[in-house]
Amino acid sequence: MDLNTVAEVISPAEVGQWRPGDAWLGGGTALFGEPRPHLTRLLDLTTAGWPALTPHDDGLEIAATCTIAELAASGHDIAEKCCHAFLASFKIWNVATVGGNLCAALPAGPMIALGAALDGTALLQSPGAERVVRVADFVTGEGTSVLREGELLRSMHLPAAALRAVTAYRQGSLHAHGRSGVLIIGRRGDGQDDKGLVLTVTAATKRPFVLRFPQPPSAELLQVALTERIPDQAYVDDVHGLPAWRRQLTRRYAEEVRTELMS
Repeated sequence: MDLNTVAEVISPAEVGQWRPGDAWLGGGTALFGEPRPHLTRLLDLTTAGWPALTPHDDGLEIAATCTIAELAASGHDIAEKCCHAFLASFKIWNVATVGGNLCAALPAGPMIALGAALDGTALLQSPGAERVVRVADFVTGEGTSVLREGELLRSMHLPAAALRAVTAYRQGSLHAHGRSGVLIIGRRGDGQDDKGLVLTVTAATKRPFVLRFPQPPSAELLQVALTERIPDQAYVDDVHGLPAWRRQLTRRYAEEVRTELMS
């Protein structure tokens, strides 16, 4: 979709250049997806020269401008599975960015699921300051996040221990090529031992929910935790699935993940 109110594109862009009416531009697949008449200028981050993927001893740094195709080829199985949750063409994979998916803050955002499930953190920058926020806390609701006016998402960091952990993945949609209605990721232990379970619920809910069990939970304990920790009003209600269906599928997939990881 054309953004016919935009009169200028700044490239390269820096944090200090932001002003009211601006928007950060990565891949643009979300930005150009709907009318945004309040925008007058785009700050293009694609020429910033940030390395897409930077391995560190303590984990993997993923630049906000890293494309879905680049992440899918990183060699991490759970990351590739989350990339496939886009159900998008190769054109989208080579343009859409990890940062854009996080900042769009849609319930079905698979990069949100990946970051929340692996205890990821987001590096946020503003003029003269920066802060680190857990990805699980980054999204606050449907289309809303903790980003402040003019603030920039620089990167997402995934801890090495979580990347090494054994994981299980379930994703469900109303249609074969539909948007995710439920996306569940389970992680056994913390990557250093095999005790306990970390279960992350996204797509079904308006924001991520991360349930932690220090010891392997029983089927009953898991279902009780899902009921107590995820309020009924937290489930999404839209054309991609009714709350009752999302809730039922969440409970079914959660038990499948528990059985797979705890067996």
